[in-house]
Formats: sequence, C-alpha cells, structure tokens
Amino acid sequence: MAGPSFPLLVADIGGTHARFGWVRDAGASLSDVQTLLCVDYDRPHDAAIHYLSHFHSGASPSRVVIAIASAISSGPIKVTNSAWTLDRVEFATHTGVANIEVFNDFEAIALILPHMAATDYQLIGPSVPNPNFAMAVIGPGTGLGVAGIIPVSQRPGTWQTVCGEGGHVTLCAASTYQSDLLRVAGRAHTHISAERLVSGLGLPALRRAVAEVEGLPIEQEMDAEQIGTLGSTRSDVLCEHTMEAFCSLLGLIAGNLALTLGARGGIFIAGGIVPKLGAFFGQSGFRTQFEAKGRYINYQREICTAVITTPYPGLRGLVSHVMRDSAQD
Repeated sequence: MAGPSFPLLVADIGGTHARFGWVRDAGASLSDVQTLLCVDYDRPHDAAIHYLSHFHSGASPSRVVIAIASAISSGPIKVTNSAWTLDRVEFATHTGVANIEVFNDFEAIALILPHMAATDYQLIGPSVPNPNFAMAVIGPGTGLGVAGIIPVSQRPGTWQTVCGEGGHVTLCAASTYQSDLLRVAGRAHTHISAERLVSGLGLPALRRAVAEVEGLPIEQEMDAEQIGTLGSTRSDVLCEHTMEAFCSLLGLIAGNLALTLGARGGIFIAGGIVPKLGAFFGQSGFRTQFEAKGRYINYQREICTAVITTPYPGLRGLVSHVMRDSAQD
C-alpha cells in the first residue's frame, strides 16, 4: 500500500473484544497491546481513539490495519456477532488516518501460519506442519472463524490467503449421537451452521441439546465460559459431555476443512475457547474425529493439527503483512 507505514496501529475486532497494538517503526516489534470490550464503545473508532489517547497521546499513526470478524466488503462492514459496524471513511475522519487496510480476522491469523515457530503452537496428534502445502486456521470464539493460506506456485516463499465464511457451512453429523444433537438444535433454527453449536454463542444451545439427548437435568442455564471451565475440569457431568461433543464436532469440521482446502500443511486451532481447555482438548475426540474420513483416514493422519498458543496471533499476522509489504517498497 502506498504511503508511509509507521507508526503503525493494528486492530483485531471480534464479536466481544477489540485488541489494539502499536509498532513504532520497521525495526520495532508489536507493543502496547490493549484489549477492550466492544460493548463499552459505540463504534470502532471510539475504541481506537480511547486506545490512542491512553498509550500514544499526541501521536498519530501513519497507517492502520484492521482485522474484523466479518466478510470484507468495500462499504461499511457489520461485525457478524456484534452491534459494531466499521466504516472506513468514518474511521479515517475521526482518527485522522487515511491509510486504512482491512482483513477478515481469521485471514489475519492465516498470514502467520507459514512463519510460526514450534513454540507458537501445541501439537495435537503425531504429525508436524509441512510448509510445502496449504495450511488453514479454524477457531471457535464468539463465533467460528475459518481461513487458509496457500503457497503460490513457482514463487517460493510467497503465499496467498483464502478467506470465506466457513463458520456458516451447514453442520453435519458423523454418528447417530451427533444426528440426535442436530435434530434437537434444529427445533430452534431452520439452518444449523457450524457456528450455531461450535462457538461461544453456540455452547449453551449445545449443552441443552446434550441434556435432552442424554436425559440429563438442567438445573440452570450457563454461559460459554462456565460450560468450558466446568467441562474441561470434569467438575460437572453435563458440561463435560457438552465439551466432549464440542471437541468432536470441531474435529469433524476441521477434517472437512483439511480435505476441502487440501490443507496438508496443517490445521491450526485459534479463538478464545480451545486454548483454555488445556489437557482436556488433547484427550477429547477431536483428533479421532478429524481423522475419521473413511478411505482417506491415512491422508488425514499425516496432517498436523495444533492449537495456537502465541498471544495475539491476529495482530501478529497484520504486523507481518505490513513488514513484508514495507520490505518490498
């Protein structure tokens, strides 16, 4: 993108949180990261102004790069699971920065997949990443994000991101039990997308479906954080079974993504839920379900699955994009 890149303001806007960070110059690293609650601000630029006034009063960024949880368009962009809408013109007017670039939030994470070190992720299963093939990232947070990155043929070291709305594909079942869960959930929605059950928004609905299918009582409603905590520590039977179902369904979806994209380089898990599950995730049915593709089970077994553990992968992806962009100028 034409024009100076530094100082650089990067932002990762999701359904619940907005994260901001700063890069002083081309030789500096990401710094001053702050996480804000979206509900505390009316519009994205209000949160950005708060961040700038708190950390960089008197300084103005030369460039802004934003990752946002939505399909990207040339006009105003409505965040899928938030009341926020990002309007580039409005954002530029209020922040005084005309040099604005926007990515999907999981596309931003995909940007760093080929460049991650082994310390940036935790392997789930025996296989390791293979940078000679396409890679993908999927992650349940407030919603369910999906993106990929593909090596460009005959241009070594060059990659192209692929971004759609994979969280909204129709959720399928690989067992009678999963079919029963979908049947119960289908009473409330005409379309059961992957995000309807495999996300922070979907966990309460998945818990209700598990309770009905298994005949377990629901003493009170719980939010996603409560379900995840009680389930991963095996402190509550219903929550534990809910999280088992959650991990298996995520494995099914991730396996489909690997086959569809040809992501033999690896499938990486991001988002706010899975990294908090600890050992529970590795012990769950995720990897078994990921591999369970009939005649292609051996194909799947060779594909790496890993949980991204490095902090702020979306912001890091945006920074890496700008650094490479600046190096080519």
